[in-house]
Amino acid sequence: MSAVRILHVDDEPDIREIVGISLGLTADFEVRACASGADAIAVAAEWSPFLIMLDVMMPGMDGPTTLANLRKDPRTADIPVLFMTARAQAREVQQLVALGAHGVISKPFDPMTLAAQVRSHLQAIRLESLRTVFVQRAKGDAALLACCRSSLDEDAASAAVSRIREIAHGLAGAAGLFGFDQISSDAAALEEAVVARLEGDGTPKEVTHALDSLMSRIEGQWDAPRSARTQSAA
Repeated sequence: MSAVRILHVDDEPDIREIVGISLGLTADFEVRACASGADAIAVAAEWSPFLIMLDVMMPGMDGPTTLANLRKDPRTADIPVLFMTARAQAREVQQLVALGAHGVISKPFDPMTLAAQVRSHLQAIRLESLRTVFVQRAKGDAALLACCRSSLDEDAASAAVSRIREIAHGLAGAAGLFGFDQISSDAAALEEAVVARLEGDGTPKEVTHALDSLMSRIEGQWDAPRSARTQSAA
């Protein structure tokens, strides 16, 4: 497995050295350091780190300005950023996260536990990435379900029902892992309706109703305003 590339940005040489030593003790971290936001933008575009640890207060170009510039470049726009700051009260943390940071590490930090903090953030970032992939998959599955629904009254109905069952089974198992419990429940209900029909105990109408409920749930999940989506996923 290749090492996780981490770019650390801080204008204080002592802090850069301590972070380098702290993270360098972890074999699966590869760390580079920059002393300014301008250097960080250039290095990030060339080196493509997996994570950027970015000091907030720096002369010339501060952390938030550096982050804004990173987001403007397609090569660096999606790189996760952790801010490092001594101003880590709840309100300040919320403001930094609102700028697009994935999290905040407080200063002063414990050099002995810094690697564990970074690893914890990396796990959350990876989970968020997987969640994003699932969202795209669910949207694609909804489109496939719509195609299958249009085939339910045709000669290919049996093939469509089998495909619906396969999609529903996958969604029922995965949606709950990412917090979409209602989608998981609706998908399980659709799978049950399909199984009942295949075994002769259900009706086409029950399958159609369950199918429409799931498709409506997926469509509403991501077409709704952000606040509503968050409440629905909770």
